[in-house]
Amino acid sequence: MKKLNTRAPDELLAPNFWPAALVILCTVSSAFGQTMDAVRVISRPLDRKVQLPGEFVPYLSVPIHAKIPGFVDKVEVDRGSVVKEGQLLATIVAPELNAQRAEAKAKVSAAQSQKVEAEARVAAVQSTYERMKAAAATPGVIAGNELIQAEKQVDVERAKVAAVESSVQAAQEALNTIEEIQVYLRVTAPFSGVITTRNVHPGALVGTARDTLPMFQLETQHRLRLVVPVPETDVGGIVKGGKIAFTVPAYPGETFYGILSRSAQSIDPKTRSMPVELDVSNPNGRLAAGMYPAVMWPIHGNRSVLLVPPTSIVTTSERTFVIRVSGGAAEWVDVKKGPTQGDLVEIVGPLKDGDTVLRRGSDEIRQGTHVNVRTVPAAKG
Repeated sequence: MKKLNTRAPDELLAPNFWPAALVILCTVSSAFGQTMDAVRVISRPLDRKVQLPGEFVPYLSVPIHAKIPGFVDKVEVDRGSVVKEGQLLATIVAPELNAQRAEAKAKVSAAQSQKVEAEARVAAVQSTYERMKAAAATPGVIAGNELIQAEKQVDVERAKVAAVESSVQAAQEALNTIEEIQVYLRVTAPFSGVITTRNVHPGALVGTARDTLPMFQLETQHRLRLVVPVPETDVGGIVKGGKIAFTVPAYPGETFYGILSRSAQSIDPKTRSMPVELDVSNPNGRLAAGMYPAVMWPIHGNRSVLLVPPTSIVTTSERTFVIRVSGGAAEWVDVKKGPTQGDLVEIVGPLKDGDTVLRRGSDEIRQGTHVNVRTVPAAKG
């Protein structure tokens, strides 16, 4: 008769076997023995906000150059000066221009003198002609040829007056041009704003070359543009006239708002983003060009997202999943986590609206484990 081997296998005698077996047994028996909380997967339209970087730029900004070459005589403003439209910023002296003006005035005076002389000659020959014409009424006093010659002389002198008048007009126009240019010796503000840069001092030589530094940089301060590069995937949130919130590091905990006013209507091929601009009122000057605010950009879309409580998501070194309960059995479903929306988290995976998942997932609940569940709300309140 064959003797039965009653000795336990070595695996059962191993010191680590029974603690591990006890954990599995307790977990399985817990799953079988008690009812676990479960929630329904929620589907909502995509409607959330993402934080995008932005930059403030002046609503209006212009470098102010001299329109004519010359030397700076006086500077009336400095960096940080608040100026009004048309306000005097600096004056320039241009000796060559002054000489040109004096010469032009002399030409006008000379032309006017010539005109006076020409008009006097016209008056003289006209008077002679009138006397000869009156005398010609008596036969034999004035020869007919003499009267004709006198009339022609009047026409000649009148033509000279017309020529001199043209010279006077040309000289006056030249003088007017120089005087109009002299207006540019007064450098004024083209609009109201703040002088952000001053590059000149009295005595400095200034010119009109574009490659030279401007005399001043003038920018608006009471109104700013907030430029935001919106990613291609998020341009659906562009709604003209919309009110957009943003924060700036200089004022922690404080929220500001701008009005979405314009967009580039084109995607930048390098960044795959579309620049948009918000108009921001800045009456107190607390905000400044060059600041980098964080913009709360709204995301709207036609697609929906799936949401579950964050406790439903199990993350291990190998996978991220939720435990779906179907027919009383546990099923691990791989998912990807997305942004948080309140008490819930977006997930992407082979799930649908209304699926039942455990409210508190655990990798100790294995595939196929039988579980009893009761459905509770997915979100608080």
